[in-house]
Amino acid sequence: QVQLVESGGGLVQPGGSLRLSCAVSGSIFAIYNMGWYRQAPGKQRELVADITRGGTINYADSVKGRFTISRDDAKKTVALQIDSLKPEDTAVYYCNVVVANREYWGQGTQVTVSS
Repeated sequence: QVQLVESGGGLVQPGGSLRLSCAVSGSIFAIYNMGWYRQAPGKQRELVADITRGGTINYADSVKGRFTISRDDAKKTVALQIDSLKPEDTAVYYCNVVVANREYWGQGTQVTVSS
C-alpha cells in the first residue's frame, strides 16, 4: 500500500513563500513521476509541476519562475518551493506519484494567499 502525506500549507500574504513537502511510504521499488497538482474552488484540478525519475521537470505556465519542484529518491520525498505567491495561487495542493503505472494521491494541503 502506497501512502502520501503532505505538509507545509498555510495562510500567507501576497509575495510570501511556502514550502510544501510530500513523503511517500509503502513497499516501493521505484517512483517514476512525482508531481504537484492544485484545485481552486469551483475549478478543475490542474498540474502545477512534475518531475520524472530522470529529472525532467515540467511547470504550468502560470507558475514558471516562481515555483520550484525537487525530489529526493533516497528519502522518497518531493517538495515544492513556492515564492512570490499571488492570491490566484490559493488552492488545495495535492501530491501525486506514479508507481508501477499506478497513480497515487495525497490528501491535499490548503494554501491560502491573502492580505
